[in-house]
Amino acid sequence: MKKLVLAGAALLAVAGAGVAQNAAAPAKGAALDQSVLEAQVLLDRADFSPGVIDGQGGPVFEAAVRGFQQAHDIEESGKIDDATRQALAEGAVPATIRLRVDEGDAQGPFVGPIPHDPAVQAGMQRLGYRNLLEKLAEKFHTTPETIVALNNPKTVLRAGTVLVLPNVLPSARAYGNAKPEVAQLLSDLNVDPNQKQADKVVVDKSDKLVRVYAEDGTMIAQFPATLGSSKDPLPLGNWKVNTIAFNPPFKYQPQLFWDVPDDQPERMLPPGPNGPVGVVWVDLNRENIGIHGTNSPETIKRAESHGCVRLTNWDVARLTQMISDGMEVVFQA
Repeated sequence: MKKLVLAGAALLAVAGAGVAQNAAAPAKGAALDQSVLEAQVLLDRADFSPGVIDGQGGPVFEAAVRGFQQAHDIEESGKIDDATRQALAEGAVPATIRLRVDEGDAQGPFVGPIPHDPAVQAGMQRLGYRNLLEKLAEKFHTTPETIVALNNPKTVLRAGTVLVLPNVLPSARAYGNAKPEVAQLLSDLNVDPNQKQADKVVVDKSDKLVRVYAEDGTMIAQFPATLGSSKDPLPLGNWKVNTIAFNPPFKYQPQLFWDVPDDQPERMLPPGPNGPVGVVWVDLNRENIGIHGTNSPETIKRAESHGCVRLTNWDVARLTQMISDGMEVVFQA
């Protein structure tokens, strides 16, 4: 495998965009706040996702804090106050962990830069990770830039390299009756198999959040989401989960995209984490609408979609372990 230096790999990992175009993420290079990163890790482990773990405050982080506070009957300040800190401490672990890069992760295969043209993408076998750094960033629910910030940027990245990474390791890697390829996907995203079971999912347009509720009405999880736009608004109403597809291909239909000329030909794009719908498609009983992953996790809650509900790949993979076919999904204003 080609050796990569962290600093150079970080630039490669974020170069180019997939088919799904997103709004720009916040400016990169901001100093990493260790206290925010620690809280993000604990919130992620508690299923109140802060999106990417990057040591940065802001609206996405504050929304995760408020969701956790609401679920634990704490005043919703959006701040890590004493009561919130105490509640988070019940699941406290070190915020970061030193790990050797596994040979299985390092061997790829990696696809390098991904072309913008859907016609060229359609000819690829897989819209996989561009390089090892991008794969590790997804696995540890973070960004390439954060991994660089946590480590010596001159570190040569390869199998056996020791890295400091966000501590999102699951409690187990036994995924029940999941097919081997699905179990591998969940493991590759550090999804914990021991999830509380949902009774209902509520997608809130007003605050761009997906909330998951147990049968007794308690909120058990919350995920930041990109959903709808002025041209493709979120279809409000009560829907149900039809099926869950892992590693789905994507049928690129220009007539469904207001920002693409209708005379372009349809294409079947290959599966992969850098595909337009990421690694999971939760199909709903509303034509062409689903809950799915993304090829740009850093833009979640900061961009627009074509009417669907977009989560980070690790959050939508985690959601699949909470829901089941036929479950109610409410899209509300």
